[in-house]
Amino acid sequence: MKKLIITTLGALVAAPAAHSAETLNIYNWSDYIAEDTIAQFEAATGIDVNYDVYDSNEVLEAKMLAGNSGYDLVVPTSDFLQRQVAAGAYQPIDKSLLPNLVNMDEDIMATAAGYDAGNEHSIVYLWGTTGIGYNVEAVAERLGADMPIDSWELLFNPEIVAKLADCGVSMLDAPTEVVPAAMNYLGLDPRSTDAKDFEAAEELLTSIRPHIRYFHSSQYISDLANGDTCVALGWSGDVFQAQARASEAENGVEIGYIIPKEGALQWFDMLAIPVDAPNPEAAHKFINFVMDAQVTADITNYVWYGNANKASMPLVDEEIKADPGIFPTEAAKEKLWAGMVYNARQDRSLTRAWTKVKTGK
Repeated sequence: MKKLIITTLGALVAAPAAHSAETLNIYNWSDYIAEDTIAQFEAATGIDVNYDVYDSNEVLEAKMLAGNSGYDLVVPTSDFLQRQVAAGAYQPIDKSLLPNLVNMDEDIMATAAGYDAGNEHSIVYLWGTTGIGYNVEAVAERLGADMPIDSWELLFNPEIVAKLADCGVSMLDAPTEVVPAAMNYLGLDPRSTDAKDFEAAEELLTSIRPHIRYFHSSQYISDLANGDTCVALGWSGDVFQAQARASEAENGVEIGYIIPKEGALQWFDMLAIPVDAPNPEAAHKFINFVMDAQVTADITNYVWYGNANKASMPLVDEEIKADPGIFPTEAAKEKLWAGMVYNARQDRSLTRAWTKVKTGK
């Protein structure tokens, strides 16, 4: 899921460089890897890495379904992965090339296998939830002590969000995540594919649309950290990155993260090798490298997202392990839902509703 461009990893280009035997082309979410992961891999293997970034599953999916992307390794979210696997976009993982697979948490991998049977085409990279990030002081100033800091009410109640519009409210540009959250708030099944439920969510989102400053899937990190916005429907690790940046800047901005009491989406971002990858051997080497306990821990400690590497947990910072926004409590886990895979008709219906919400037309 989740993401600003990490310039220390080298220049990012619009398309991967020409392939050579010692080149690996990676396409990942922005701000979703430790600062030194790529450099460590290059030093350990002698393989040069071209590292490009995106900030929406839709952008990645368009490239994967068109084919000939030139990428060796990509990181789709689990529900999009399932649809892309069905379309033949990915090749099977050769697990004999992954000795570090023994480090992975069997329970989390089994849950992710609900999207990719037997984890045949993918390995869990990181996982998280989609909830609400908020500026503690700014929200308290506008709503007072009775503010709903445990509920989707903060974002989806028109009377409440209207009071927050002046300090800036944003949403992910991700219909497959925002629309189900709105349905959940309305007491509907967030995994419903009923057109009437989509329409109900559209009506709700339209009612709060005048109070939403923008729809974007990465800008909100810096805006929350700088105090330029005060509420964001976003990915857990992104909000925690905003929190860390505000702390480092010592700018007085305190950021909180909510897994709403009504429930939230739990997602997995997966490492997958395109079926036409120029260098699948190097892709397997990178997957195995990332599954090293220390490497995974370093990534989690940098990006503040949960991982599926059981062996890494003793190496993860105590502050991160103890944070229920990153590793939810058992009670919170009971309210989490998995992403829905929509067929073409349902996807068109969802896209139409989302376009109307964004444009107000």
